[in-house]
Amino acid sequence: MSFFDVLNLIGGLSLFLFGMTVMGQALERRAGNSLKSLLSKLTTNKLAGLFTGLGVTAVIQSSSATTVMVVGFVNSGLMTLRQAINVIMGANIGTTVTAWILSLAGINSDNFIISLFKPTSFTPVLALAGLILYMAGKSDKKKDTGMILLGFAVLMFGMDTMSGSVSGLADVPEFKQMFTAFSNPILGLIAGAVLTGIIQSSSASVGILQALSTTGAVTNGAAIPIIMGQNIGTCVTALISSVGTNKNARRAALVHLSFNVIGATIWLTVFSVIKAVFAPALFNESASLVSIAMFHSIFNVLCTMLLLPLSGLFEKLAYLMIPETKQADFTSELDERLLASPALALQRCRVTLDKMAVISVNAIKDALQQIEQYDEEKASEIRDAEEESDHLEDILGSYLVKLTSKKLSADESIQATAFMKLIGDYERISDHAVNLLESAEEMQAKGTAFSEFAVKEFENISAALKEILDLSYQAFSGNDLIAARRTEPLEQVIDNLKDTYRTRHILRLQKDDCSVNAGFIWSDLLSYIERVSDHCSNISGCVIDAAEQNMNTHQNLRIFRNSDEDFKRDFNAFSARYNV
Repeated sequence: MSFFDVLNLIGGLSLFLFGMTVMGQALERRAGNSLKSLLSKLTTNKLAGLFTGLGVTAVIQSSSATTVMVVGFVNSGLMTLRQAINVIMGANIGTTVTAWILSLAGINSDNFIISLFKPTSFTPVLALAGLILYMAGKSDKKKDTGMILLGFAVLMFGMDTMSGSVSGLADVPEFKQMFTAFSNPILGLIAGAVLTGIIQSSSASVGILQALSTTGAVTNGAAIPIIMGQNIGTCVTALISSVGTNKNARRAALVHLSFNVIGATIWLTVFSVIKAVFAPALFNESASLVSIAMFHSIFNVLCTMLLLPLSGLFEKLAYLMIPETKQADFTSELDERLLASPALALQRCRVTLDKMAVISVNAIKDALQQIEQYDEEKASEIRDAEEESDHLEDILGSYLVKLTSKKLSADESIQATAFMKLIGDYERISDHAVNLLESAEEMQAKGTAFSEFAVKEFENISAALKEILDLSYQAFSGNDLIAARRTEPLEQVIDNLKDTYRTRHILRLQKDDCSVNAGFIWSDLLSYIERVSDHCSNISGCVIDAAEQNMNTHQNLRIFRNSDEDFKRDFNAFSARYNV
């Protein structure tokens, strides 16, 4: 093997790994919503979880990526440990699809039709189609499809280059001796685990083994233990990913390791016994691309068949290895492992933002109650809610900034932009809850009370504010466009109420029907209520904008106010209800 063959091997390996990475990432983006749908259908049923893991891994072509996502799901509370175990087992089978695709490179025939299935025949066509889609495609879906085809073409070209560069190794005695040493099952297992642990992809390491098999120096007996070791090596990625996660996420990574180690140990023992007792001729035959793919599939299917019924024991083993403690276990609100799948990351953002919305809305309602009847314990809860809202704004904002740096589809980009706007509005709403509370505390400290007329007006405008809070939350949480469109006319009614009540207050001051101290507090309350209703309007406007894929909120609202008959109808209805 010459110096230039070594350079070709390095280049082929680099292209192979790069193509696999590009193809996997594009497949994951292209299947983002499908992954979200699969996740939502997960149940505690073993077969459902198994086929989910199999399907997702077959799509994104990486059991490591699937397992890392599973660790992220468990850490974020999207998946239970029991569900994760079944998905991990399915991922081990799903990853075998790659080896079967790569085995197509071994097709040799003079028949024109059969030759068309050889990658060197159809890869150039796929590369051209991928290039056209990537460069000329207008939508993200077409560009991602182009990247899938280009990634596959690069992968297969790298595989072909590797196979060609190592062909000279067939005549190198040292190379044959190395694989003779690997005929020792334990050494083969270690070699497969170390190689896969370094490159962190069992699919890639199987592909490298397939390329080496073209030399004819790799026997089936040497290949099988290496394949078993590759399953152990692929656990490195999940173990690294689990660092800094909660206990359940670390348990999921340990289950992955335990499953693969136990499965490899059992079947390596069976293999060694068969080899020693029966010495089948098959083990001494040269491995091929197809035989490696076949052994890879058989091994993973046998492991799953043997250990799937014992998934409950794996869960107990995980709890023994990482026991529960009295100290509360912290669960990350937003796991960065989910950033690899934007659709799932956005789903988690929505869940967290919904939590923030509920906290802020309830804080305002509680603060309004404080004006009528002050309660010190409830006051402390309102301040805690405001701090929690601030915390959620910080982590959501940071997470969304990281998410928007990823390659997002047009819909995902709009949704992320909408969330960035919404967190600001809900944070400000919680701030105004504290403003209302401070007015209540000022009244309590000064012994100030509103006049009978002001009390009735406050009850009326408070009812209107509670309704607009509910409408805007309904619009966001349920993506309810009807509720969203009803928010803006109610906001205009609240503006009118504020102006009307401020004017009446001035008249009461002139007649000495209201104290000056109460008057200042009353003016502040009306301002806070009006500002909260403005934020509610922004929230519903953002929901409408996202649905229409036009994030120019203020322009859309102006058009809506001036030309929409529904707006005029709802405005008149709300005006009548709140006696404007």
